Amino acid sequence: MTREMRINASGVLYRDLNEKIRALGGDVIIDGCIGQRYIGAALPAGRRLIINGVAGNATGAYLDGAEIIVNGNIQDAAGDTMNAGRIIVHGNAGDALGYAMRGGEIYIRGNAGYRCGIHMKAYKEKLPVIVVGGRCGSFLGEYQAGGLIIVLGLGATLPAVGYFPGTGMHGGKILLRGDYSDLSVPPQVRLMEATEEDIDDAAVYISRFCEYFGTDYDEIISSPFWEMIPNSKNPYKQLYVQN
Repeated sequence: MTREMRINASGVLYRDLNEKIRALGGDVIIDGCIGQRYIGAALPAGRRLIINGVAGNATGAYLDGAEIIVNGNIQDAAGDTMNAGRIIVHGNAGDALGYAMRGGEIYIRGNAGYRCGIHMKAYKEKLPVIVVGGRCGSFLGEYQAGGLIIVLGLGATLPAVGYFPGTGMHGGKILLRGDYSDLSVPPQVRLMEATEEDIDDAAVYISRFCEYFGTDYDEIISSPFWEMIPNSKNPYKQLYVQN
């Protein structure tokens, strides 16, 4: 039986909190989290953290197989350069979600800030995946080199994608639920209706999102989807070369 320990994080410095997490081993519940940074950094498989409160910057950075569940919001750069594992957030996320992540999965019930998936990349057999239930800010998928970003737009009163999506994108895929036929994208990015095969490939991640947050899978999957992919192996030529 997995050991489960509790930590009251109120008033605890982030270094001390992370030392306690590493020392305890097993599953850990963190109560009263108030923005401490680097929670769960590089935590390996076989560990599970449940964070009650607001998780600070770079939560799950370099994550290496553990599962982190946040019952609240999460601040900037969650999952920075993560290698494996899952981050599940029952709230909103800040900027630079999944910065340079190269494996693992991140699920956000609400919204994500600017530069979601920036420098995201696939690494060998790993496929990094981000699923955002609400909307994302500007520069979605900036310099994306691999992996999959899914934006569902659930409950969004504003457009579910901000300005300049796909800027510098040269790999991977962004899947958007809804009609995005008039979305403005950079010249090196192709925007098209998603095929049935594209949706089938993403279905397992959408299904997990619905399982984690209690949303209706059939309603989501029956909606139209549009996809963004790079259309050139040399996407920077048009940006930096005149002729």
